[in-house]
Amino acid sequence: MDYQFPDSVLIVFCKAPIPGQVKTRLQPALSAEQAAEVHEQLTLLTLERAFRQNLCPVQLCCAPDSRHPFFQTCAERFPVGLAEQRGNELGSRMHNAFCDAFGRYRHAVLMGCDCPSLTGDDLRQAFTALRDGKDAVLAPTEDGGYVLIGLNAPQPTLFANMRWGHEQVMAETRRRLRDTQLVWQELVQQWDVDTIADWRRYLSQK
Repeated sequence: MDYQFPDSVLIVFCKAPIPGQVKTRLQPALSAEQAAEVHEQLTLLTLERAFRQNLCPVQLCCAPDSRHPFFQTCAERFPVGLAEQRGNELGSRMHNAFCDAFGRYRHAVLMGCDCPSLTGDDLRQAFTALRDGKDAVLAPTEDGGYVLIGLNAPQPTLFANMRWGHEQVMAETRRRLRDTQLVWQELVQQWDVDTIADWRRYLSQK
């Protein structure tokens, strides 16, 4: 396959769609089973957009491992590689994923699987920023976090001792970027599906 960014990789973090363990904030408006189905639907949407423009190789980074049948279905439907998340908490898992990626690629972008506002053009902008020399690229969200981060080298400072899921994640990340004198670019603000209001917003825009 001819990629636009063959020396880059897109890493998609995804949990196994086990009822009661994913999208729990959609409950009780949705059942645990329905929330897991939402998670699956958003993941498939993410992968479809990731491959729409042949940007680069894509890796689905699975938790707790890659054995769940849904991950196997993803690998059958898309030319995606399967890997497993390594680490005790989100920051270490993200850092380890980047370290693994830089063993094979010059640029790496990591994103979640529940951001329907993120487009293929956004992904292209992220890889272009890294190719053009930015140290980092991020896509901030309306709730104060971010749904995408791209790097050209491991940056453990950005992930260690971070209070994930907090409204100051993006602000704290900007502070760490400044403190380490990294040059970064931000994409347009995004929104992800965390609550039932977010899910209804997505459905209204389909």
